[in-house]
Amino acid sequence: MEKNGNNHKLRVCVATCNRADYSKLAPIMFGIKAEPQFFELDVVVLGSHLIDDYGNTYRMIEQDDFDIHTRLHTIVRGEDEAAMVESVGLALVKLPDVLNRLKPDIMIVHGDRFDALALATSAALMNIRILHIEGGEVSGTIDDSIRHAITKLAHYHVCCTRSAEQHLIAMCEDHDRILLAGCPSYDKLLSAKNKDYMSIISTWLGEDVKTRDYIVALQHPVTTDIKHSIKMFELTLDALISFNKRTLVLFPNVDAGSKEMVRVMRKKGIEHHPNFRAVKHVPFDQFIQLVAHAGCMIGNSSCGVREVGAFGTPVINLGTRQTGRETGENVLHVRDADTQDKILHALQLQFGKQYPCSKIYGDGNAVPRILKFLKSIDLKEPLQKKFCFPPVKDNISQDIDHILETQSALAVDLGGTNLRVAIVSMKGEIVKKYTQLNPKTYEDRLALILKMCVEAASEAVNVNCRILGVGISTGGRVNPREGIVLHSTKLIQEWSSVDLRTPISDALHLPVWVDNDGNCAALAERKFGHGKGIENFVTLITGTGIGGGIVHQHELIHGSSFCAAELGHIVVSLDGPECLCGSQGCIEAYASGIALQREAKKLHDDDLLLVEGMSMKEEEIVSAAHLIQAAKLGNTKAESILRTAGTALGLGVVNILHTVNPSLVILSGVLANHYVNAVKDVINRQALASVKTVDVVVSNLADPALLGAASLVLDYTTRRIY
Repeated sequence: MEKNGNNHKLRVCVATCNRADYSKLAPIMFGIKAEPQFFELDVVVLGSHLIDDYGNTYRMIEQDDFDIHTRLHTIVRGEDEAAMVESVGLALVKLPDVLNRLKPDIMIVHGDRFDALALATSAALMNIRILHIEGGEVSGTIDDSIRHAITKLAHYHVCCTRSAEQHLIAMCEDHDRILLAGCPSYDKLLSAKNKDYMSIISTWLGEDVKTRDYIVALQHPVTTDIKHSIKMFELTLDALISFNKRTLVLFPNVDAGSKEMVRVMRKKGIEHHPNFRAVKHVPFDQFIQLVAHAGCMIGNSSCGVREVGAFGTPVINLGTRQTGRETGENVLHVRDADTQDKILHALQLQFGKQYPCSKIYGDGNAVPRILKFLKSIDLKEPLQKKFCFPPVKDNISQDIDHILETQSALAVDLGGTNLRVAIVSMKGEIVKKYTQLNPKTYEDRLALILKMCVEAASEAVNVNCRILGVGISTGGRVNPREGIVLHSTKLIQEWSSVDLRTPISDALHLPVWVDNDGNCAALAERKFGHGKGIENFVTLITGTGIGGGIVHQHELIHGSSFCAAELGHIVVSLDGPECLCGSQGCIEAYASGIALQREAKKLHDDDLLLVEGMSMKEEEIVSAAHLIQAAKLGNTKAESILRTAGTALGLGVVNILHTVNPSLVILSGVLANHYVNAVKDVINRQALASVKTVDVVVSNLADPALLGAASLVLDYTTRRIY
């Protein structure tokens, strides 16, 4: 310290306002206390720490063996906007006397709470240096404005992520006074190895509760839209009651609207419900173990999107309070949680999963960096802070369009004839495509997939594309969770009970997703086509076979045995032609390319196919295209076959409309244009009046199979917005 001109110990004042900021400040306080030769520590406690309704959490500071120099009662009760303003005013009245007595060299302030704004304002006006923890981050509500206001008052900054560091630089802060340290709480999180976590779970949730079989709920009011946040909390509790799992509910913070949220809890009987445990406070060490072993965490606390990622616990982030936060893949965002069903569906999607652990916010070494940074502060430097203009250095900024264009996926399409691999950009552009004949045996096919993927991945570097993963579209029944083809179509031989994910992921060191080609077509429409932004729609592929995918409430439906959306095998006639599946009268037996080819051959064998204007070479194979050409040239028998095929497809669509009630039907594949009018006519004649207004459109995507395989990757790796 002497090399920086400091001849005495650095007197550090740490002010903590609530249970949340103490979890971040405590590791720093322990570090300061452990080096008395360099630092003197004064602890000031204010805010909700001192309120009984919020757990009297100042006691945990005493339990950690810290001497509290001053307790300031600064909260004006009322839990509304006016009370928040009055609380800031009360703190501003009381703090000057405390700071005059303590005369700290530096004050450490955390985060974005209104109490912290009062602390920073007081210190700045009294010429006390301020170290701000967790500046530069982005979230929702008034917290953003408060956080950035404290940044402008602070002299030194400790941030948690590279993005936060860049935001601070862009806000004209001096780069030399910014430390990228990581989140201090991660120092404790990543070293937490409490083997007796079962006793903690039993204490808070009951002795009959198992790991991964309970929920932690923590939801706060959104001060910029209190009415909506109360409604969302009510829907959340309804969904949790319906979900019927043991749930630990923590009381909300002291922000405006918290009183109404507590009323909602009591109105629904949460404190006396057998499935719920409602508590005001859980010690941080125990809270760590509870979220680490939970089946899910739900709410809008920053803890969910920050700390919980260290354990890979599934999180459902509700509403806008954390909008803009960097998150790991364990977080599912439900931005507009406007129905109980939507929240319930999110619980069904997330509960019990285990995600990779995330270290976005820290590596466990924040405190040593912060202590070193404190020691480097030269108290002889001018107190007046300087702002740096221009705000961002040239080598700091990145063009977001460039990033989006270069993020890409390897898409694989396993067809009955060809095997195709493509590099597909975030915008749906096929940058490069490779095509080979699909081998007949499993070994040759897998070897060719690997060879083509390796070649494409190498080429991606040359075309400035960063491959995020591999998506595979294949015929047959697929278990997308495990990446296994369960049963294939007859067009792809030796392709049942095949694990595609493991060998390809091992060879390329990339994540791999696999799904049925019909589902992939629906995903392609959802991301790049007519289905973009549509909540409920159905895609029908009309090609060699008939397939499709169903998107309901923005989610693809797979079914209990991954057999949903086998739309080609909807039976429209009990005594119709035989289908490849072994049944009779399926849509595919009437309207697929194979079915039309079969009928074309019958006409050709009877010399009834060719009409004036048509010719065929002797060795040419009769196909569905010849039947369509004959119908266009006036062949009445060909016209009749196509009319029957269109009617069969239309009846199948009517059945779909009556079953899942989509708002849009998308016809995809080479035969879509030939069937669209026939399908609309059948709907007009046969459908119930309530579904006749459904839109039926032809896909405008050139290659839905490859685009759908790519979307498996791009939708997942670039984070999900539900």
